[in-house]
Amino acid sequence: MNTTDACRVLETALICAQQPLSVRDMGVLFDGQLAPDTLKTLLADLQLQWSGRGVELVQVASGWRFQSRPELRSYLDRLHPEKPPRYTRAALETLAIIAYRQPVTRGDMEDIRGVTINSQILKQLEDRGWIEVIGHRETVGRPALFATTRQFLDDLGLASLDQLPPLDGGDGQIPVLGRLDFEASSGAQAAQAAPLGDVADAEPGNAEPADADPAASDRPSASSEASPLQALAGPVLPPN
Repeated sequence: MNTTDACRVLETALICAQQPLSVRDMGVLFDGQLAPDTLKTLLADLQLQWSGRGVELVQVASGWRFQSRPELRSYLDRLHPEKPPRYTRAALETLAIIAYRQPVTRGDMEDIRGVTINSQILKQLEDRGWIEVIGHRETVGRPALFATTRQFLDDLGLASLDQLPPLDGGDGQIPVLGRLDFEASSGAQAAQAAPLGDVADAEPGNAEPADADPAASDRPSASSEASPLQALAGPVLPPN
């Protein structure tokens, strides 16, 4: 099979795939006759062929996929004008802490946030496929260690944690993640994450209740700190 035909096969498989394809998956297309390095060269060629178009070929944590370019998102959103789901500040800050400080225990997160974290927040993040337990810390009680998943990186369009934006200011503070509103893996339309529910912190006096106002997601964050993930997410849902 020549290079042109091999590129056509890869292009077709990637466009039709429901999920990102790994290099190993793509090797199956050719019955193992193409080496991984050859496949990577073909993928680089495909990226060049699609440059300048509305759809691009990108590598994410679990493989390669075609997706729409960010600058065209505003047009695609017109096909799905419904309001995106809103997330509580408690859930977003918890997710950000795990993303930047992993692996961390629930106690670590509570020390950073300064409030008790509702167990339901962690459960919902796990159910969404963004975090998982990867082990236990060898200390009293052997608390679970949480880390983000490949699904989390895929939904952000990242290949690895190294591509997360750096923390602002260099003071080590954890940024607040904004509205999680991700691109679909197919790139044909925008996919919005399911809402985590209006779960707030459990500690009295420090709870951050969800905003019931439908226009709340359009208001700026109450925090003066700009989120380094603002390019990946929208405005932060402020507390009441």
